[in-house]
Amino acid sequence: MKNKLIYIVVALFLIGGIFGFSYYKKVFGKTVIKDAEIFIPTNSNLDEVSKLISNVVENTSDFTFVAGLKKYNKPKAGRYLLKKGMTTNALVNLLRSGNQVAVKVTFNNQDSLEKLAGRIAQQIETDSVSLLTAMTDISFLKKQNLDKRSALAMYIPNQYEFYWNTSPEKFRDKMLSYYNKFWNKNRTAKAEKLGLTKNQVSTLASIVQKETAKVSERPTVAGLYLNRYKSGWALQADPTVIYALKEKNGQDFIVKRVLNKDLEIDSPYNTYKNVGLPPSPIGMPDISAIDAVLNPEQHQYYYMCASVDKIGFHDFAKTLAQHNRNAAKYQRWISKQGIKR
Repeated sequence: MKNKLIYIVVALFLIGGIFGFSYYKKVFGKTVIKDAEIFIPTNSNLDEVSKLISNVVENTSDFTFVAGLKKYNKPKAGRYLLKKGMTTNALVNLLRSGNQVAVKVTFNNQDSLEKLAGRIAQQIETDSVSLLTAMTDISFLKKQNLDKRSALAMYIPNQYEFYWNTSPEKFRDKMLSYYNKFWNKNRTAKAEKLGLTKNQVSTLASIVQKETAKVSERPTVAGLYLNRYKSGWALQADPTVIYALKEKNGQDFIVKRVLNKDLEIDSPYNTYKNVGLPPSPIGMPDISAIDAVLNPEQHQYYYMCASVDKIGFHDFAKTLAQHNRNAAKYQRWISKQGIKR
């Protein structure tokens, strides 16, 4: 009888040990089989999260078991980085904490808020329609002294960090904070010295941006337009005419060559017919274009023409006679290329 009791006790210990080891393995066993990133959408449930991680863990049943023990039943949306060898306990703790990793959001020069919204929607959870709605919210724009056209200047091309599940409104508001930081005391003082508002600087910078893709040439181009602006001349910038043509004919309208008849288009953006700056940017200027306007090259150039000797750059002139020679040379070259529109 005594031996039988001993056998029973030993058996219970063994069974308890087996169950204890099994429990320990479920909770503290390594489960993540490879480094991975997962994106948990807003309002996901536990089953949906289990499916998301199914190809990066040993099995999802252990995950569900530990999640139940830790009362992890309301997943927090976001981007999470999982490390190979992570235990089930550590995995649940990470997801339960909401300690997500930011994504790097980048965008270059966009011609419209619609295009910008589309670009951003490719990088964070929200959709382009919701983003555009937030960007063009009348009450927000009015508070910032902006409108739907000038608002484009609020978004400075660069790389930024956002949480993947950032809402459209929070994205917009954070971009406003970046914009305000960009316009520090130094830049603001330079704008005031030029007698320009932030919007006017961005507007002129958008023209400079469109005129030349060569960053090294932008201070020269900016200086030329500032010479014209301060002298009360019409800027006569072809990119503004192209902008007006696209407004009239649609954004898909292709303009490879500005014709004389185009210069007569009736638009506040036509700087051949209107003296001064257009009412808002004709595109999204990048930092180099804005800083070119704030730090223009000092010279006496009033005219510019695309160079045929140094493609991508321009020939600058101080006098109309010199400019006419440059322009005639360019017209002959472009005609030889067969470019009519």
